Amino acid sequence: MTAQTPNLELVSQLKACEQQMQQALKACLPPVNSRLHQACDYSLMAGGKRLRPFLCCLSAQLWQAPSNSWLAPACAIELIHTYSLVHDDLPAMDNDSLRRGKPTCHIQYDEATAILVGDGLQSLAFEVLSQAPDLSDGQKVQMIGLLAKASGLSGMVHGQALDMAAEQRQVSLTELEQLHLAKTGALIRAALQMGALCGHASAEQLGLLDDYGQQIGLLYQVRDDILDVTSDSQTLGKPQGSDQQRGKSTYVSLLGLEGARAQAETLQQKALGLLKTLGLEQSMLRQFTLYLGERTT
Repeated sequence: MTAQTPNLELVSQLKACEQQMQQALKACLPPVNSRLHQACDYSLMAGGKRLRPFLCCLSAQLWQAPSNSWLAPACAIELIHTYSLVHDDLPAMDNDSLRRGKPTCHIQYDEATAILVGDGLQSLAFEVLSQAPDLSDGQKVQMIGLLAKASGLSGMVHGQALDMAAEQRQVSLTELEQLHLAKTGALIRAALQMGALCGHASAEQLGLLDDYGQQIGLLYQVRDDILDVTSDSQTLGKPQGSDQQRGKSTYVSLLGLEGARAQAETLQQKALGLLKTLGLEQSMLRQFTLYLGERTT
């Protein structure tokens, strides 16, 4: 891939979405000042790129959804994502000490508190979605089902189990793709679809959007594997080389660095082709797809 200057409009929209999400997520948390709530705030407000909420926002805008109708679904997605990170970092899982440039929740607080933070944020996600003020009951039910599936036993949780089972052994490229379609890709696909549902997208459009989400979910992960080798802990905000230390198969370990870069290029082109089929080849999703292929953090 040829390095490109980030699209200024994309950067501006990303920053605006991040600021809006910080305020909205802060408002989601109960105003009880306990140690548990402090730990929830610590994990949720630690930063991050907020890419999943941004995809929900972009998708809603493309399907002419009412203003800010995407905000509650985006918050729900980010709550689920943050819970998954807190639990993934636990000693029984990946046992990481650094996340988003800060000590992980179980390091900053303790392991039991981190488990409860994850449990609480997961429940809060569905509470927020069920009370979304700008969505119909039908939209809420559809989104709750979609998010539950994406985050549960056939989605993100399944992907984490596959990830743990793959430690200290080499898996095939097909197995690796199935792992990341579930662990990384499921919430990305859900974000796109939930945003489109705010604007009453058709079943055909949702299907194509889901296919697009699969491609960029894998693209995100391939780029992550490349950065795990080529970047550093300060830039990444998490331990560099941690996958290699745990004996995990990655796109780089299976394909080599140049092979992984070629795989990212292939996935990016597939994603761009799907946007063309959707009539969105000139949309901000195109710029987002290009950004994913070149991101450095």
